[in-house]
Amino acid sequence: MSITNVFHLGLKISDLQGATLAILPGDPNRVKKIASLMNNPKYIASYREFTTWSAKINGNTIIICSTGIGGPSTSIVIEELSQLGIRTFLRVGTAGAIQKYIKIGDVLIVTAAVRCDGASQHFAPLEFPATADLSCSMALIKAAKKIGIKSHYGVTVSSDTFYPGQERKDTYSGRIIKKLRGSMEEWKNMGVMSYEMESATLLTMCLTQGLRAGVVTGIIVNRTQQETPNVIWMRNAENMAIKVVIEGAHIILTEDNNCT
Repeated sequence: MSITNVFHLGLKISDLQGATLAILPGDPNRVKKIASLMNNPKYIASYREFTTWSAKINGNTIIICSTGIGGPSTSIVIEELSQLGIRTFLRVGTAGAIQKYIKIGDVLIVTAAVRCDGASQHFAPLEFPATADLSCSMALIKAAKKIGIKSHYGVTVSSDTFYPGQERKDTYSGRIIKKLRGSMEEWKNMGVMSYEMESATLLTMCLTQGLRAGVVTGIIVNRTQQETPNVIWMRNAENMAIKVVIEGAHIILTEDNNCT
């Protein structure tokens, strides 16, 4: 389905200038920052948590659009951008590691997500795997190697909540329901690398609808050591992930153009 304008993002099909690839940070404040690292950055629109800019890589228009936090708002962005012609989605964000060997400032290329969210279940039953597109993952892995950023690839857990769903006890009540107690240790023992809140929705939604998706996150804290990151760590991890996603977009567009 292709239409001329969409409601939540406040975009018209002409705003995309034929773009087929979008970079999706969560934070609206990251959108301008990402666009400004490419050519011809241009503000388009801002509604609620959704801020959109465009930029160019080697003459190809890229859309950069924030998703806000979590799966429900992410699903709106994917739905409306795909209606306007986007076919490849690259999420860039931050995450908390749960494996001791992952360092703060490393990046994680997500190859699959544990579906501890609710939004992804509106697109496929839980038996369906939330996996990234292979070409997107390979491009992001190549990108990290090319620019010399320490990276890991593997599985993340996507939770609908930041606190109990990720087994954080530093809350108002300190209460975690029985089902979630010990869950972080369980995921860690299975080799899962991190927690975040969007990948399962993005990957399930795209895989079930013939769209491509990849994910790269910067590690802002290692929860085997402490719970709270500091501002410097956050900025450094964010910058590393942004560098990887821009180079990854460049690789994907180059490979796509070489195949046409």
